[in-house]
Amino acid sequence: MDIILDDNKRYTYADYLTWLDDKRRELINGFVSLMTPAPARLHQKVSGSIFNKLYNFLSNKNCEVYSAPFDVRLPKNGNKTDDKIYDVVQPDITVVCDPEKLDDKGCIGAPDLIVEILSPSTRKRDLTDKYELYEQSGVKEYWIARPGEKTIQKFVLNKDMKYEFKGTFTEDTTISPDIFPDLQIDISSVFK
Repeated sequence: MDIILDDNKRYTYADYLTWLDDKRRELINGFVSLMTPAPARLHQKVSGSIFNKLYNFLSNKNCEVYSAPFDVRLPKNGNKTDDKIYDVVQPDITVVCDPEKLDDKGCIGAPDLIVEILSPSTRKRDLTDKYELYEQSGVKEYWIARPGEKTIQKFVLNKDMKYEFKGTFTEDTTISPDIFPDLQIDISSVFK
C-alpha cells in the first residue's frame, strides 16, 4: 500500500520510522525526497569500487564504512530525539570514526566522510541541498563522484566550518581523504 505524504509538510525522523513500505526516502529540512528504486549499473560499480577501497583500508582501524541504504541522522542544536530530527539522508558511502555516533538505526551526527555518486535524478540534491546540509552539519569531508566525467570533486571543512574546494581529481591522478592521508585511491581504478 502506498503511503501518501504531503509535499508541503515538514516531517521528522519519528514520522520517517512509521513509513513501512518499500520506498527509500530522505528528509532534508523535514521535506521528503523520494530516492530512485535502483541506481544505474555504472553508479553501483563506482560506489562498490570506492567502498571496497575504503573498507580494505579501514579494516584494522577505528573507523567504519557503510553503503546505502544507511540512515544518517543530522540533528540540529544537539537535539537527538527522533521527533526533533528533520534531516535524514542515505549517502552512497559513509565513513564514521566515532563509535558513539553509531547505533542500531545507523549514524546520528556528522560522519567523517561522505561520498555521493552523481546521477541525473540526484544531481541538484547532491550538488546543492546535500552540500549545504553536510557543510552545516559538520561533515568533515564530502566527495562528489561524477561517473560520466570520470572525476571526483573533494570538499573539506575548514576552521570556519565552510567547505573548501580541494580539487577535481581525474583519471590520471589519485585522491586521498584528508582524514586518511596514507590512503591513495587511483581515480582510473574507480571508473574502469
